Amino acid sequence: MRNAPTILHLDMDAFFAQAEQASKPSLRGKAVVVGGLGPRGVVATASYEARVFGVHSAMPMAQARRLAPNAAYLFPRGAFYRRISDQVMTLLRALSPLVEPLSLDEAFVDLEAGEAAWDSESARLAGVRLRADIRAVTGLTGSVGLAASKMLAKIASEQAKPDGLVLIEPGTERALLAPMSVRTLPGVGPATGDHLRRAGITTVEDMAEAGEDELVRLLGKAHGHALYAMALARDDRPVVAERETKSVSVEDTYDVDIHDRLRVELEVRRLADRCVRRLRGAGLSGRTIVLKVRRYDFSTLTRSETLRGPTDDPGVVREAAARLLDSVDTTGGVRLLGVGVSGLADFTQEDLFAQAAEEQRADAPEDEVAEEPVVAEAAPAEHRWRPGLDVLHAELGHGWVQGSGLGRVTVRFETPDSEVGRVRTFRIDDPALEPADPLPLVRRRPDEPRPADGGGDLPAVRPERTGDGIERGGGRGGARGPGGGLGGAA
Repeated sequence: MRNAPTILHLDMDAFFAQAEQASKPSLRGKAVVVGGLGPRGVVATASYEARVFGVHSAMPMAQARRLAPNAAYLFPRGAFYRRISDQVMTLLRALSPLVEPLSLDEAFVDLEAGEAAWDSESARLAGVRLRADIRAVTGLTGSVGLAASKMLAKIASEQAKPDGLVLIEPGTERALLAPMSVRTLPGVGPATGDHLRRAGITTVEDMAEAGEDELVRLLGKAHGHALYAMALARDDRPVVAERETKSVSVEDTYDVDIHDRLRVELEVRRLADRCVRRLRGAGLSGRTIVLKVRRYDFSTLTRSETLRGPTDDPGVVREAAARLLDSVDTTGGVRLLGVGVSGLADFTQEDLFAQAAEEQRADAPEDEVAEEPVVAEAAPAEHRWRPGLDVLHAELGHGWVQGSGLGRVTVRFETPDSEVGRVRTFRIDDPALEPADPLPLVRRRPDEPRPADGGGDLPAVRPERTGDGIERGGGRGGARGPGGGLGGAA
């Protein structure tokens, strides 16, 4: 482990919820919960105001509503969060070539590798500047932990929450860790924690005093050795800039079980297309197509087919997923469907059958080439108006959906830089109302050049470098989950 605290861990504060509060003036300082809004939805993120009531990530949404009935419950805006995340990651990569994203809102940075810091003072200055730059670019706050290892940097960022910075000075690590719960260490989950507790080990100091042999006896060789080292504040894991992507997949959970076989087939086709879009967006192709089906009784079936070569052809993936579905009985109902691609490569070897079919189409006379029918299932009109999503009214301008139901949609008309807006209710089929793209949280000044990194209207501010001092680890997917019903905006 290095001596200087030059490993930085950034964690954006309640990221999705904070982004929603920043974009909606009426929700600032209020309890906000983001996630799937249907009967089977789960919480993706809860604002700190909602956490006071006991709401937390991964909690069933129904339980969250019981705990905080007056909170605003919003459907996640994945593309909006990814755009902000891209801006934050750009700032991190300006500090160092070694940036290890863990999710949209969390990453490690090796400051020493980028010559952004070399001792405690320069590391602290780099962290202060980073937090200021993040606020300038996104309008949001992030918490920063600085230490000599990844484990300690993450612990420091947890202590810094919300909107703070904590630096763990070299030589103080053991004293800091000693009174902490064993659950603080990476790799100690509920089961391991309970196992250690039954052995009388509840704190990190208890682990260190128990000794390496005892931990190996309790937890096994690999786990015992690793946790004993961490209990002594030893963590030599490097910051890894890129992790190999092993698979790309998408899945949807449905509020009501799907019984109609045609609907199931259409959903699989739609998921296959989404998966290919994500695959192409990553510049990848794959050989193995995977279908996941969770049935009415919670039994989960996985089927896969390996092609002769990697592909990113949507037709090939759709056909393979359809063949896999043929072997699955869905008569009892389906609650979840997923399509994935694994065996990834960064090149494409077109499927021979698909290539031959394409050549045959090209050689055919024009009047014999039929357009492939596009089957689109019309979504219920109210699903266009999920709570939290952006809308545009022909006369009243930009707003967001507070709730919908019974043929009506309630909209609050406000923008990130406006005062708290007024509320109006419309028919869900009002021709003056349409879905809209999210507005940037920070507007670019007229004299400021457009960013060159494709980040939209968010300015690409980069920190100065002075002597003063993605399944990829980058988390490619956004929040997901079906929504519906009324949003109880506080």
